[in-house]
Amino acid sequence: MILNVSGRTDIVTFYTPWFMKRYHEGFVDVRNPFNPKLVSRIYFDDVDLIVFCTKNPLPIIDYLQEIDKPILFHVTLTPYKKDIEPNVYRKDKIIEGIKKVSSIVGIDNLYVRYDPIFLSDKYDLDYHKKTFERMCSLLSGYVKYIIISFIDDYKNVRNNRQILKKRDITHDDFKEMGISFSAISKKYGMSVQTCFEDENLVSYGFKNDVCLSHTLAFKLTGKAFKNWKARKCGCVQMVDIGAYNSCKHLCKYCYANYDEKMIENNVRKHDVNSSLLIGKLEENDVIKVRKG
Repeated sequence: MILNVSGRTDIVTFYTPWFMKRYHEGFVDVRNPFNPKLVSRIYFDDVDLIVFCTKNPLPIIDYLQEIDKPILFHVTLTPYKKDIEPNVYRKDKIIEGIKKVSSIVGIDNLYVRYDPIFLSDKYDLDYHKKTFERMCSLLSGYVKYIIISFIDDYKNVRNNRQILKKRDITHDDFKEMGISFSAISKKYGMSVQTCFEDENLVSYGFKNDVCLSHTLAFKLTGKAFKNWKARKCGCVQMVDIGAYNSCKHLCKYCYANYDEKMIENNVRKHDVNSSLLIGKLEENDVIKVRKG
């Protein structure tokens, strides 16, 4: 089993003490987001690989030596300011964290996500080209792989349209971005790719790959895995242990948050001693052990 920690919330940034407690206790419980009374119990003995997805790796760095599992990091590093990402930590410190992660898990087990990209009067194409080059220059020698994606029309994006003020990305925009990002990444010894995007930019020099390929999963675990049916993107199957509407970053483009009042309530329900990320087990919960 491959554990995704997490695509539903930033466990590393906000809930590392809880995660490490679950790891040492040997299991974690996860509510089904579509059937809350159904709880999956995952034993870490059944976990072959942990994929940490985060905007800030710093909280977990000192604990990585305690984890006796293969680790893959996806660290999202975006160019936006507090109007778009109110509670994301300082980008210079995150870059320091990325370098530390690289030295611990190895450059081949670290991906940086420049994700998602949207264009506006404030965050125009020239802005992205400059910030992408600065990011690559600062991480040269520590990062080999960069993944980009483009903003999608999520509920949260629609709710925040007056803040985002995004415009459509044209064919010429994609072309200029593809050519420039390919040249910049190559200049600093990196590859750049998309994953599950209509515009994969391969014709402009982007790598044709996915976030977690069968080849990489086999290399890290020695096992073969099924396709990720929920995404249909070509990545291998992963099991997410997060909970929606529990991330305190409050990014205006986020797909996993869409109700700030619910976020506040969920954060209050978090208990570091609970087997669940949010709340506690209830008497009529149905617990089923998940193996994969």
